Amino acid sequence: MLKFIKGNLENIDNVQIYPMISLLIFFIFFVVLFYWVITAKKEHIAEVSNIPLEDDTNQNETQL
Repeated sequence: MLKFIKGNLENIDNVQIYPMISLLIFFIFFVVLFYWVITAKKEHIAEVSNIPLEDDTNQNETQL
């Protein structure tokens, strides 16, 4: 199976750049996510973390 994939990839010009681009995108995504987590307001995190625990009576009233 690997020979089949490797044989197809050898025909693409400059194929060696794609793993570097994907690694760069992966790294940048997690750096941005880490920055967002560090700079997020504690009130927002507390509010969002309590969403599953809240009683959602408005949704039940609209469905009746």
